[in-house]
Amino acid sequence: MQIFTGHTSQVGLDTVGLTNLKSVRWNMGPAALYEEAIRRGEGVVTAGGALLVTTGEHTGRSPKDKFIVDSDGTHDAVDWGTINQPITRDRFDALYARVTDYYKGRDAFVLDCWAGADPEYRLPVRVVTETAWHNLFARNMFIRPKPADLAGFEPAFTVLHAPGLSANGKADGVNSGTFILVDFDRRLILIGGSWYAGEIKKSIFGVLNYLLPDRGVMPMHCSANVGAKGDTAVFFGLSGTGKTTLSADGTRTLIGDDEHGWSDAGIFNFEGGCYAKVIRLSAEAEPEIWAASHRFGTVLENVVHDPVSRVLMLDDDSLTENTRSCYPIDFIPNTSETGVAGHPVNVVMLTADAFGVLPPIAKLTPEQAMYHFLSGYTARVAGTEKGLGKEPQATFSTCFGAPFMPRHPSIYGAMLRDKIAKHGATCWLVNTGWSGGRAGDGGDRMKIAYTRAMVRAAVDGRLSAAPVREDGRFGLLVPEACPDVPSSVLLPRGAWTDKGAYDATAHDLCGRFEANFKKFEPFVEDSVKAAGIRQAA
Repeated sequence: MQIFTGHTSQVGLDTVGLTNLKSVRWNMGPAALYEEAIRRGEGVVTAGGALLVTTGEHTGRSPKDKFIVDSDGTHDAVDWGTINQPITRDRFDALYARVTDYYKGRDAFVLDCWAGADPEYRLPVRVVTETAWHNLFARNMFIRPKPADLAGFEPAFTVLHAPGLSANGKADGVNSGTFILVDFDRRLILIGGSWYAGEIKKSIFGVLNYLLPDRGVMPMHCSANVGAKGDTAVFFGLSGTGKTTLSADGTRTLIGDDEHGWSDAGIFNFEGGCYAKVIRLSAEAEPEIWAASHRFGTVLENVVHDPVSRVLMLDDDSLTENTRSCYPIDFIPNTSETGVAGHPVNVVMLTADAFGVLPPIAKLTPEQAMYHFLSGYTARVAGTEKGLGKEPQATFSTCFGAPFMPRHPSIYGAMLRDKIAKHGATCWLVNTGWSGGRAGDGGDRMKIAYTRAMVRAAVDGRLSAAPVREDGRFGLLVPEACPDVPSSVLLPRGAWTDKGAYDATAHDLCGRFEANFKKFEPFVEDSVKAAGIRQAA
């Protein structure tokens, strides 16, 4: 028997091989999805009204379990390697058959949605899930069409989500029981073996990162906001670097917190929601995100709560450091109604420096901007990926989003270079990481109040003409002063008690930068090479 609730589409599930289902629930609203999730034992309602779920073994992404079908269309376009791993058509088809067989006799929840706020570039996406809460997650994260748009909805990409189905590892041509497979020819994504909902949104991000460059649009792993004068700012950065926190600024209008495109017309959000990391979330420091995480309609992943009062215990990392809150973007006050804005006036690159030696803010030349964009230095924070352990690890993730970039980094780097040159954006490097020592070894996390003050001064123009001094180690142009920030905070060496330890650590990091960038040198101009960081003798 099939139960149709919500607005259905004329394009049925049989087009992707799903037949003999127990029930199909189409485009359900939050209240109905809540009811189903509670009835099915998928989660609990917390004090304040959010739906709380746990994801078991996987509390973060599984980057080693992502594969793309190697076909005539993708063979020469994808940057194959440990991130973009190939899978044969036969292997994909075998797992595809297992997914469609898995769904027989089961309930299916269907969401028809869009990825991309600009109608010229948005991608119609269908997400099919076996749970109500994953469907609510997708509903929060993607852009929700109006009911009138659903009857004739034709998906350009379909996600078949089967977390309860595990692969057989190498026997199935993958690495473990988890699989995230993309077929660009059939416009199909298969996800299995992981209940972590972030795989759904990131798989579509990867699709847009592959498709949009051919249309002249630069896909960006960034948040974005805009000031009262129309001055757009974008914030590049990996998980834990502050994209969501710094873009949710009550003095500016939020465009989006994670994924955007930069076209000839300006920027546009890929999503309709936010996916904020909430470990040790503070109502005082991050009031907008805190409030959004305590209301009906929000999905909380792996957040600990008191089982009696249902009050959230946001400081508890016993399940994971990567606790998450997923909510519609309009849960944040002062958000853009359109999800689009003009060309960026400021481009901010966020890094969480685990070594504690980079300055908290520096102004970048265009050549330095391209260098740091391709380098993508930050610290992978424990819990955002499976297997990282408890300590943060320094890493270089090109374009501040290497796990999501199917094409060669030089393609995205060239697009950034050209757009900065054409539109005259000012570029900044902001360290939201540690100061006074290494992470876990004497260093303290940069105070968010100071970081907010520095970013506000940068994007509103107060730092643009400020005097700067060149950092002798990294060649970065550091402002000599910033409103509401002690001058001593701007000089990282001064924050270390042991200056010799700072010098040795900075020297080591310079060597890491230099070694990492060698692979990009054949693809960049001499001016970018000259702007790079080198390990002096």
